[in-house]
Amino acid sequence: MEAIERTGSELKAVRQQIGRVIFGQQEVVDDTLVVLLAGGHALLHGVPGLAKTRLVETLGRVLGLDARRVQCTPDLMPADILGAEVLEEDEHGKRRFRFLPGPIFSQVLMADEINRASPRTQSALLQAMQESKVSIAGSNHQLPRPFHVLATQNPIEQEGTYPLPEAQLDRFLMRIDVGYPDRDAERRMLIATTGAAEEVPEAVMDATRLITAQALVRRMPVGEKVVEAVLDLVTAARPEGSKEASVRQHVAWGPGPRASQALLMAAKARALLDGRLSPSLDDLAALAGPVLHHRMALSFAARAEGISIGDIISRLAARLG
Repeated sequence: MEAIERTGSELKAVRQQIGRVIFGQQEVVDDTLVVLLAGGHALLHGVPGLAKTRLVETLGRVLGLDARRVQCTPDLMPADILGAEVLEEDEHGKRRFRFLPGPIFSQVLMADEINRASPRTQSALLQAMQESKVSIAGSNHQLPRPFHVLATQNPIEQEGTYPLPEAQLDRFLMRIDVGYPDRDAERRMLIATTGAAEEVPEAVMDATRLITAQALVRRMPVGEKVVEAVLDLVTAARPEGSKEASVRQHVAWGPGPRASQALLMAAKARALLDGRLSPSLDDLAALAGPVLHHRMALSFAARAEGISIGDIISRLAARLG
């Protein structure tokens, strides 16, 4: 309890520092912090200009992490992200290969517009996300700890993109929809970013403290009622055997067991973010959309009728408890 209170106060300071430069996106900030506390990766889904890049830079500064950014394009090669071996010659004329690490060797990597990268590059990046290591020329190179990928997707443009396969989408703990700020938040942002000087957030944590917080999330107790609710929610989202008529009629395929793991871990992280001892059903209801949305697909008939995955998940989450 003492560790949760101490970490909760640190996370409160983290949110305050982020709020100095990110306006009107509190839910997005909280969901991203949940992903980092749970030790996962996030897919930020939104149109350009909504401070997604600024959020990643701010998180790196406030959490004391090494943050880097890669702009994904169709001609981006795996070596541009992972690194490569180069042949060099020393002063004695001896030649040897030396590994030059790529930008993935950071603690927070922003993969901007990941769906613009070729499938080969996507596969290399997502394999590193899953295994936390990179294999180059038969040698394994361990990635730093903690290691998180925050990838972005632009939902508007489809030309020149390579949509992520479902198996690769499943490796993201959450899909976070980034919307427009309200008028008051946009007014504050406008004044703050067009003046002579901009706010610079201060570091509140470091990598060691974040790793400690992630370990604390795994140690948090979970009530049997919450575990049963996770299982009920995930199984109800699967068309095979679901008791929900809308799911059986409109969902082509549903979330797998990894969704259950992601939902429970995210709920525990959200409880820690609020300084609570254990997760509740409210945490599950709040996180059901970000955790399940990219792990489900609609049938062709449902898309033709204008039904959305979000609507189905909202109805399922409303039945919790």
